[in-house]
Amino acid sequence: GRTHQKIGMGDHDGNRFTITVRGCSDSDGNPIDGKEAMRRVNEIRSRMSQRMSADAFPNWIGPQRFGATRPVTPEVGRAVVEDDYERACDLYLGMEGQNSSEDVAAFRAKWRETRDPQGCLEIIPRYLGYERGILESLLKNPEDWLRAYKSLPHSLQLLTIHSLQSLTFNHALAARLAADVSLIEPVIGDLVAPVQGNGRIDVSKMAYVSESNLERCKRNCQLGRLSVTGPLPGDSASFAKGLPGELEQQAIEDTGLSDVNWMVPRIPRLTSSGTRRPLSVLFQSFSVEEAPDISDSSLSERWEQGPLEGDLWHPDGASLKLKFTLPPGTYATVLMRELMRSPLDHY
Repeated sequence: GRTHQKIGMGDHDGNRFTITVRGCSDSDGNPIDGKEAMRRVNEIRSRMSQRMSADAFPNWIGPQRFGATRPVTPEVGRAVVEDDYERACDLYLGMEGQNSSEDVAAFRAKWRETRDPQGCLEIIPRYLGYERGILESLLKNPEDWLRAYKSLPHSLQLLTIHSLQSLTFNHALAARLAADVSLIEPVIGDLVAPVQGNGRIDVSKMAYVSESNLERCKRNCQLGRLSVTGPLPGDSASFAKGLPGELEQQAIEDTGLSDVNWMVPRIPRLTSSGTRRPLSVLFQSFSVEEAPDISDSSLSERWEQGPLEGDLWHPDGASLKLKFTLPPGTYATVLMRELMRSPLDHY
């Protein structure tokens, strides 16, 4: 279709995914065939529906928001909201990651040991462009950490703040699950929001759940008209009350953000007012089928290396093709983790 209006991020109705999973194995790493793999997927899906509601799953924010193998993004954001740009740059340049290549690991180690921009520029891998920009800024303007941090793209600077907010949301979701409080059915003190046609919530029409409206809110949540929400904190964010509010405040304490006001005075555009996010979400149009095998030569180098220690896949295992649709802002990796039950770096 066509529109005379500019399309912005999140204006679409949803995301349709087709994902092929290869090397299916059991929990011991032994290969399983296609029928067994499909049976396990359908069994997990059934258990998810019994635990929550039909085709609903926890709306975790996926690992790519944090950096799956080097979760540096929220820690840089923490330094920014604490007005510590030296620490922000130091973390971005030097924080270790899992499974880093030798040249990247050597560069980050050199920075941690020397903090010498010139020396690090001599060995930095070509493809670490953002790190190179920080080093070049420090070489021209030594000790000007704010200028160095601002050499990062605006979108990445904002992502560091969003990532820190996301960390709090995930902690709040985890606290709720640990307390055995439903993600689907509201309790007194919850903040619920209307669900729009594309699956997003209308945060401008949120309401607190009280004794007087509890049953009505429960019914509308069951019908998919309302959603129980969790916090993405900011300088004017709304929080739940009662038990849900206590769990949210505990999440903020657990992430060490109790004293943070989310104001970024030296880069005002990074100041966030905060918002809310659904604690659960529905997936639709789900299907799973066996996928044909393909030659090893067309697969990745990771496949050619074979399973490493701690991996849960086997080259002789079956391949499955999964299809599903998710609302905007929902992570396919999160649903795949629910279905695959594999280590984080398998997604």
